[in-house]
Amino acid sequence: MKRKIISIDAEKCNGCGICVKACHEGAIEMIDGKAQLVSDKYCDGLGDCLPTCPTGAINMIEREADEFDEVAVKERTNSKTSSDDSIEPSLPCGCPGTMSRSIKGSLEKVEEISNKVGTTQATRVSELRQWPVQLKLVNSSADYFQDANLLVAADCTAYAYADFHNDFIKDHVTVIGCPKLDDLGYYQEKLADILSKNNIKSITVVRMEVPCCNGIVVAVKEAMLKTRTIVPYREVTITIDGKVK
Repeated sequence: MKRKIISIDAEKCNGCGICVKACHEGAIEMIDGKAQLVSDKYCDGLGDCLPTCPTGAINMIEREADEFDEVAVKERTNSKTSSDDSIEPSLPCGCPGTMSRSIKGSLEKVEEISNKVGTTQATRVSELRQWPVQLKLVNSSADYFQDANLLVAADCTAYAYADFHNDFIKDHVTVIGCPKLDDLGYYQEKLADILSKNNIKSITVVRMEVPCCNGIVVAVKEAMLKTRTIVPYREVTITIDGKVK
């Protein structure tokens, strides 16, 4: 039968994976780093995935395709749900590196040799106030989230922007993640869990300028919508050469 169905341009696809989470029928999967329609029968032709694509790689076309199979979709989604991990991942050996803890910043400045001629300068003090910081590892119920100004940052931002501690981490509780390499659906659920369990005072999202980094913005906004969280929100984009865009 001839009907509307999505078409994905592999050349334009940047592998961000946002469309995979947007497709509630499970018709799209990441294969070899690219989004692909796995079967015509899973695509309902409604196009929920279209507005999520940052590169415009997904289009709606009309062609000969298998009929949408709602029963097959239900079986597929039930199968995927049963195999998904829980919100809090189980880690082997009770790794001490995942233990939640607050960090008291030192006000002392430590002097160190700064160059070969022997001059000294005061080193900068870390503004990090909690551990861990990786979004997969933080405990949504940790005390430090209560009444916190939340910073959600893409991994690369702290490497690209020289004054990241002073300009962003300071006075914030920090969580980081990679929207290209990690599971954005998990990020969305974990952020929603944090927002629902704590009185978050504000949210700042820091991302890189590359298109795939938009995924972390999408995850935060979806979590805010899901939990009906209305707080001051700020979004900052860092360029590859380390400037605020």
